[in-house]
Amino acid sequence: MKLWNQLNKKDFLSLQGTVQVDEITKHLLMTIKPKQIAVIKHQDIDEIAARDIVRCKVKAVINAGETMTGSYPTKGPLILLNAGIPILEIDNVFFEKFSDNQFVKINSSHILVKGIQIPFVMFTEDKYEQLIQISYKNLPSNLNSFIDNTLQYAQKEKGFVVQPLKIPKLKTSVKNRPVVIVVRGKDYRNDLLAIKDFVEDMKPVLIGVDGGADALLEHGYHPHLVIGDMDSISNHALLSGSEIIVHAYPNGNAPGLERIQSLGLEAKKISAAGTSEDIAMLLAYEKKAEMIITLGAHSHMIDFLEKGRKGMSSTLLVRMKIGDKLIDAKGVSKLYQRNVKFRSMWPLPLAALFPIVIMAYVHPGVRDIVHMFWIYIKLSVF
Repeated sequence: MKLWNQLNKKDFLSLQGTVQVDEITKHLLMTIKPKQIAVIKHQDIDEIAARDIVRCKVKAVINAGETMTGSYPTKGPLILLNAGIPILEIDNVFFEKFSDNQFVKINSSHILVKGIQIPFVMFTEDKYEQLIQISYKNLPSNLNSFIDNTLQYAQKEKGFVVQPLKIPKLKTSVKNRPVVIVVRGKDYRNDLLAIKDFVEDMKPVLIGVDGGADALLEHGYHPHLVIGDMDSISNHALLSGSEIIVHAYPNGNAPGLERIQSLGLEAKKISAAGTSEDIAMLLAYEKKAEMIITLGAHSHMIDFLEKGRKGMSSTLLVRMKIGDKLIDAKGVSKLYQRNVKFRSMWPLPLAALFPIVIMAYVHPGVRDIVHMFWIYIKLSVF
C-alpha cells in the first residue's frame, strides 16, 4: 500500500518541515532541497514536472492550483502518488501565506503556518481515476480545438519557417556534423543515456535547449550550444562555458538576456516566433548539419497542452521543412530493454577458463602431472 493511502492523523502530525515556494514549478525545482515541502500553483501537474519533483526527493506537495482538471490526460499526479509524495490542495488565496524556508506542520485537515490554520483536501488515487476517465471523454473536443488552433497559427507563422533563419555568427561549427538537440521533455534523461554509444563514437554537436543543457552536464557531456529563453536552465549550466543563444520574441524583446548579463556572461540573440526547440532545429538545419537528432522534443497534442500551448503550428512547420534530416529519438529508451538470460551467459565462464587451461597445460610441471595421471589410468584399467 502506498504512502498516500496510509496517511492518517498520526502520520500527518509527524509531517512537518520547511517549504520552498514558487508559482512556476520549474523555477522552484532549481532551488528546492531534499526533504523540503514544495508549495506550488500548478494546474494539471504534468509528467515532466512530476518526475523532477520525485528526483528532488521532496516530502510533500502543497498545490494552490487544480492538480488535475480532467481536460486532458496527464500522468503527473499519479507519478507523485506512486512515489509516496502526498498532494495537498489548498485554495489559491492561501498561497501568499507561505514563504521560502518557512516551517510548517500538517495535521489531518489543516496546515499550520505561523499560527494560521490553512485547510486542505488530499488529492487521492480515487480522484485521479475519476478525472482520467473524464479526460479521455474530453479528448475528441480537445483534439478538434487543437487542430483548429494549429492551422490558424500555421498561416500566421509560416513566414518565419519559409524564410531562412537569421543566425548570428557562431563559434561552433555545425556544417556536415551530426547534431543532438536535448529538450526538457518526457524521458529526455533516459533517452540521452540510451544513445550514449552514438554520442561517444560520433562526437556530435550537442545543443541543450534550456534545461536540456543540465541533462547533458549530468551525463558528463559539455553542451556546445545552449539555446532558449533561459527560464529553466541552472546557473551552473550557463556558467559551464557553452556558447549561449537567447531566444527572443519576434519584436526583439529578450527577457532571458537580463539573466545572462547579471551573471557577467555574453550571449547572442535570435528573434523569431515558435519555441526554443524549433529555433534549435532550424539553426542546425540552416547551418547544414549532417543529421539532427532530437531527444525530449514536443511532438503531439498532450505534450503541448502540458506545456500550456493550445497548438503546435511552428513545430509542425519546422518538421515539414527539415524533413529527412530529422531523427526524433524521443522514447528510444523504451524501444528495447534487453534482459540478460542465464542460458546466454554460460559461454562466458568457459571462455574465461580456456586460456587458463592452455597456459597451465603448457607449463612443464603441469604436463608431467597430466602424463603421470594418464599412465596411472592405463595401469589400473589394463
